[in-house]
Amino acid sequence: MNRPSQTLVALWETPGLKEKIFFTLAILGLYRFGAHVPMPGIDQMRLEALFGGGNSLGAFFDLFSGGALAKFSVFALGVTPYINASIIMQLMTQVIPKLEELQKEGGEAGRKKIQQWTRYLTIVLGLVQAVTLVNWMWASNAVLGFQNGQGGFPLMFFVTTSVTLIAGTILIMWMGELITERGIGNGASLLIMASILSRLPDYFAQTAEGVTTGAYSWLSVLVLVASFLAILVAIIVVQEGARRVPVQAAKRQVGERLLQGKVSYIPFKVNQGGVMPIIFASSLMLFPITVASWVNGGQAPKAAAADWHVLTATFWNLANLKAAFLQAIQFVLTQLGTFGAVYAVVYFLLIVFFSYFYAGLVLNPAELANNLMKHGNFIPGVRPGRESAEYLEGVLNRITFLGAIFLGVVALLPNWVEDATKITSFRGLGSTALLIMVGVAVDLFNQLQTQLLSRRYEGFME
Repeated sequence: MNRPSQTLVALWETPGLKEKIFFTLAILGLYRFGAHVPMPGIDQMRLEALFGGGNSLGAFFDLFSGGALAKFSVFALGVTPYINASIIMQLMTQVIPKLEELQKEGGEAGRKKIQQWTRYLTIVLGLVQAVTLVNWMWASNAVLGFQNGQGGFPLMFFVTTSVTLIAGTILIMWMGELITERGIGNGASLLIMASILSRLPDYFAQTAEGVTTGAYSWLSVLVLVASFLAILVAIIVVQEGARRVPVQAAKRQVGERLLQGKVSYIPFKVNQGGVMPIIFASSLMLFPITVASWVNGGQAPKAAAADWHVLTATFWNLANLKAAFLQAIQFVLTQLGTFGAVYAVVYFLLIVFFSYFYAGLVLNPAELANNLMKHGNFIPGVRPGRESAEYLEGVLNRITFLGAIFLGVVALLPNWVEDATKITSFRGLGSTALLIMVGVAVDLFNQLQTQLLSRRYEGFME
């Protein structure tokens, strides 16, 4: 029996682990069911038009909701508010000293307090996103009975739909925490992975339809599939890659013998920030498109000619300011076109910047060097204290540079491949989704291995 089969049998036969797997699958099934429960009062034909036609913004956000956003279901917001709240709290614990102290020294009570604040922040972010999304539906003439300026302002639709969307967000957050506590793996990550995987059949079906109708050639499809497989392999290699810095423990006196200290290693991962730099950069790059959607009902702004002579009274006229603003947004959207050179350069530089920013938040070389010195450890050939901190900082900068360059190239590759093959059916399944799937899959595998080892250890002790 080969090793994968042995692992599956062990998972099935291990007491307690099988129940956790079934519990996780049941919660994921409920989550996918909620993604297909539509919200009343929405024009479905108009909704399909909003998320069709190569809408990169819609495809990107719809991917992380598992199609719930395109259906405008009760789970339309997905797990995004909870993820954003977790990211914000994680950054704040690194910036605000009191939060950092609460996280490091507060123990279980401190962790629960931060988790509670994360829930409150999730509700706030969910409220903002719900109101924005409902307003977008109304401005885009997707609300039945209130199209083309008819029916006035849909107050009841605003209130009931926003409350329902927030309730869906709270339910998703609860599902994720249930998986984390009683299931296997990180609940929020598994929900995102389930959303991404649920979209793959649609992508394959659209591609097959394109090949059947002659819109796509078999050669282009093979090139696309080979490119995605190569990106996946590269992501796995880099995700597991690390620079191991040797650490020597001080010599110990045992009786009359002087024992040499053991050698251990500090791993500096090549991709220290994981998918976070791409998420931050993508959010900034999508901001102009989002603003355009708010301003003009989801359509590209059609700006009238504006007077740009700032010193004249005409420029400060309200109508001219609005025309100038729309014209500026139109210029930004044109320059930041998905396949434009300006977009590629700005996106790449943002990923590099956030890679260094996030690596600096995760690892503090000075603090690490101080901890080594306190415990009597040292790096061979490097003096403890300031020189160790400078050495570790140099290693971190070099390894982060390689990881940032890799992330930048990988983030742009799907766009280049799509432009070369002319296949748009996989639009939305970019490097962010691939990085998340690889990271969650590796983490899930490690969780299962840990569960198996712990169960075997408990059986041995009994």
